[in-house]
Amino acid sequence: MSRKTKTKNVAFINFALGMAGRIHLSKVKKASKNCKKASENTLRGILEYAKDSEWGKAHNFAEILKASTYEELVELWQKNVPPQDYEDLRPFVERHKNGEENVLFPGKPKMYATTSGTTNEPKWIPITNEYYDNVYSKMTNIWLYTFLMHRRHCFEGPAISIVGKAIEGSAPDGTVYGSVSGVTRRDIPEFVKPIHSAPADVFDIKDYTARYYTIMRIGIEQNVHIIITANPSTIVEMQNNVNQFFDEYCNDIEKGTLNEKLDISPEIRAALQPVFHPNPERAAELRALKAKYGQVLPKHYWPDMQILTTWKCGNTSVYMEKFKNSFPEKMLYQEFSYFSSECRTGLVLNGKNDTVLFPHMHYFEFVKEEEIDSPEKHFLQINEVEVGKRYSIYVTTYAGLYRYNMNDLVEVTGYYGTIPTIQFIQKINGIISMTGEKIHERQFIEAVHLAEKESGIKTKFFVGFADIQNSVYNFYYEFENTSLADEEVKKFNALVDKKLMEINCEYQAKRDSLRIAEPLPFVLQKDSFETYKERCILAGARDGQFKLNLLMQDEKRHAMFKDLVRK
Repeated sequence: MSRKTKTKNVAFINFALGMAGRIHLSKVKKASKNCKKASENTLRGILEYAKDSEWGKAHNFAEILKASTYEELVELWQKNVPPQDYEDLRPFVERHKNGEENVLFPGKPKMYATTSGTTNEPKWIPITNEYYDNVYSKMTNIWLYTFLMHRRHCFEGPAISIVGKAIEGSAPDGTVYGSVSGVTRRDIPEFVKPIHSAPADVFDIKDYTARYYTIMRIGIEQNVHIIITANPSTIVEMQNNVNQFFDEYCNDIEKGTLNEKLDISPEIRAALQPVFHPNPERAAELRALKAKYGQVLPKHYWPDMQILTTWKCGNTSVYMEKFKNSFPEKMLYQEFSYFSSECRTGLVLNGKNDTVLFPHMHYFEFVKEEEIDSPEKHFLQINEVEVGKRYSIYVTTYAGLYRYNMNDLVEVTGYYGTIPTIQFIQKINGIISMTGEKIHERQFIEAVHLAEKESGIKTKFFVGFADIQNSVYNFYYEFENTSLADEEVKKFNALVDKKLMEINCEYQAKRDSLRIAEPLPFVLQKDSFETYKERCILAGARDGQFKLNLLMQDEKRHAMFKDLVRK
């Protein structure tokens, strides 16, 4: 076989990852014996770490530390530190960005991770050295070790790891911002780097089609054993790229080239050139696969695939249907674990879908699903949640997030020792996310208003719905001009799309990468909102309690608006 069949130094890689993984996994097991005690130790550790920061002093961290019992510690903690959203913390983060030290935590951040917020300004999530070195990197060691636990041959072939760009820019004070996953990949020990099929330079390719092409052109030449990517929608786009460019891959592999028509800078091409060598034998194998199967799938060109790890829970599960029969049957399809830019809460340790929280690394609090909108929330500790119940989760980290509302609904699925295991259910409080874009209702509203201002076209009413099956948003407009031409409607909708991309960086990334299609516009009949409301009230809704979100993932309501489209 011409495919690359063996990673260099695989025995040493397995040994080193196994040793590091077992050390850190033993600490998880120790915490699992008494998650309440582990949680107390973590909270005390964070308080001690940040007590001399401006935030710590303002919120009496030193006084809270004087508590003699866990119960007293929790009481003082909740009394002195109110729950936080990002907008509560933004002014303090901005001060760090402008060069101030010791504001939210000691010193300055190592970097920032940027992600979409509820306004047109992205969130800048601080990543401290304490968090990166003692939490994120150690968790990565356990994560890689879990691959070995479930598939002992997984590192014998290369891995395709889809990460963000490590460094995207810098804050006013020079502190860099970018992707934590990209930085993690960049900083892995030299002995681990041979597991990656492609150099990190591919993630500097700006054009997404060219990036996917390059990743897959390199990967399809090899006998890939692992795919790591958070979003399963990326797998769909990778396969779409294969379907579109398969013949070009074969030509490039045969000649040892990279398609000259792709939008790739000369600098990146030069950096990637050492990877490419003529491989006519592999090109012939791939062409033979196409002749045999017609549509060539991963199970054909990667028959020894061991692990695919992506998100499987929440809305992302719909993408699984698009490639469920595309990979080898023996392959393990593992949940990526519940985490975000703000907090890597824990890991899947059982090879299935349940994330084991890490109370020895973060401090967790929970609010029951039925109390989410209550002004008098009762915050539960990690040892107080129940299997089968759903909660809003709050985190406190070594990176300046204190009682931070993740705005996520999770369900407790079981226990790892005494530690609860969870699955992500959905975003809450006006946020829709099909594949990580996290669009807030107010962002959609702002995009429409900006489009109105720029175009001069006025709406009387508008509403949007996420179509998970087709990875597209459907936007419904009732215009003041009831005879607006279809071409003008399309232009207005394109302007809304443009404004939404400007407002929400995650939405722009998903649109650019083709994981979300261009939104579809529909024109509503006159007085559509009034008609909709009347129908709801006739169906039993209370007039005084009637309300309508303007951005939803709700097929029942969606069907009602489909019925109100102008004929």
